[in-house]
Amino acid sequence: MTSTEPAPADTGSTLDPTTTTRRGGLTRRRALGGVAGIGVALPVLAACGGEEEAASDPAADLPAGASLTPTADVPVGGGAILSEEEVVVTQPTEGEFKAFSAVCTHQGCLVSQVSADGIVCTCHGSVFALDTGEPTDGPATEALAAVPVTVSGDEVTLA
Repeated sequence: MTSTEPAPADTGSTLDPTTTTRRGGLTRRRALGGVAGIGVALPVLAACGGEEEAASDPAADLPAGASLTPTADVPVGGGAILSEEEVVVTQPTEGEFKAFSAVCTHQGCLVSQVSADGIVCTCHGSVFALDTGEPTDGPATEALAAVPVTVSGDEVTLA
């Protein structure tokens, strides 16, 4: 070398002439990009939360005695999903009506169907018992929140 400056120590990396930092090193652009990436990632990760975030108070805006659905719309051994109220009403046996939150306890999806097998959340395959709301299959480990109901005439109403 003809320069009077000492040669840089060989660290196994090369200089990047556009940033005057070692290639692969931390630049202001990389640091700010990383901080911005964290700001974008946190809400996305929060949306993938676990069971403790899923349940809300179903039918919280409805007063006691509010009609949910006609009894004729709830088949024996099945149920009816009331998406707007986020409630599922079931009739496990003739004349016995139960209601639960329609929000799956696994990751907060609304349950999507009711069959003889149970209340089904097709987001991740959880199945809940028609009579208790307890999980019988899938990744959910917590029961659907019970919603107290009564039958008034031919209507299922909030208790």
